[in-house]
Amino acid sequence: MIVSDRNPLPCVGAVVHDDQGRLLLVRRANEPRRGLWSLPGGRVESGESDRSAVAREVLEETGLSVTVGPIVGRTTVHSGSVTYGITDYSCWSSGETPCAGDDAAAAMWVGSATFATLDAADALTEGLAALLRSWNCLPTAE
Repeated sequence: MIVSDRNPLPCVGAVVHDDQGRLLLVRRANEPRRGLWSLPGGRVESGESDRSAVAREVLEETGLSVTVGPIVGRTTVHSGSVTYGITDYSCWSSGETPCAGDDAAAAMWVGSATFATLDAADALTEGLAALLRSWNCLPTAE
């Protein structure tokens, strides 16, 4: 499949915080970026709205239901010959324990210290920390 910068594959991501200010992360089970921690998300299916795709992807990858809020930002990810156009949405969850499923090898809530540790260890997908920082969406809990 060849998807260019001019016609990127539509995808969504979820910037999910709980009432404690923790951020929901998943460890990617598949390429691109397998093994790295990232936001839950994925491809928008044909005929599906972005908001429906966000809620579906979070549920499939973590078992959590979310309330989808506004767009927090957009980014582009290149992997091989494919370009993914990702629209990230702010989401809220009551903070139940996530359970990895679908494309996620693991899922967890992280506070600021754990997020910083993952970032320092290069365990986050490339550019994730900088994007979240620029969108003011980093975890606020310790």
